[in-house]
Amino acid sequence: MTRFLLLSLLAFLPGVVSSTTTQTASKDSYLKDLSTDLGKTWPDNRTINIVCHGHSVPAGYFKTPVVDTFNAYPHLLLRGLKERFPHAVINVIVTSIGGESSDKGAARFEETVLNHNPDLILIDYALNDRRLGLETAKTVWLSMIEEAQSRNIKLILLTPTADKRADLNNAEDPLNQHAEQIRELATIHQVALVDSLEAFKSHVDEGGNLTDLLSQSNHPNRKGHELVAEAVLDWFPE
Repeated sequence: MTRFLLLSLLAFLPGVVSSTTTQTASKDSYLKDLSTDLGKTWPDNRTINIVCHGHSVPAGYFKTPVVDTFNAYPHLLLRGLKERFPHAVINVIVTSIGGESSDKGAARFEETVLNHNPDLILIDYALNDRRLGLETAKTVWLSMIEEAQSRNIKLILLTPTADKRADLNNAEDPLNQHAEQIRELATIHQVALVDSLEAFKSHVDEGGNLTDLLSQSNHPNRKGHELVAEAVLDWFPE
């Protein structure tokens, strides 16, 4: 069996980790061409479109119903990129909807995401995908991944930010299961991964409190969003 066929089959098996590859795309090369374009100056530069697609977290909800756009990671990402690439023209476009799960996001993927001709798409749905279950979520995420890759659009998949109601020390907790599934998808399809959940866990492991990063039980505060934005920026080589 060829490696490609094996990876394709594994992509459809819930909870299976590929033993043939253990790495996602390379941080040194995956967005290198995009970073090169971001570094160009007029008249050789062009507008770069980055779409953040997902649920309430990238939409900017803090303590519902407050939407704190300027402290959410899409805006922090834009600020970080502009500091790194001061000559770039960048649109960070938020297509996220509070309360939405990935099945609804996939249904409008072409109309509301691909219509922006994005250079890069971030997908962040796992907090709400717990209600879909692993198998349905995997099928839906695959549809978006494959559609983007068929158009040569780069992707960053995000594991969920933390939820105080989840048992983060239990591998069988749905939040951990969805995070692991997203890691597998990133590995199998060789796209970028931002492991938000691992960053939140590391904060706790280093002596912090989960409440340091949350504005309510399932929404990050500014500090939590900063962790995510910093992890996204790590994918852009300077």
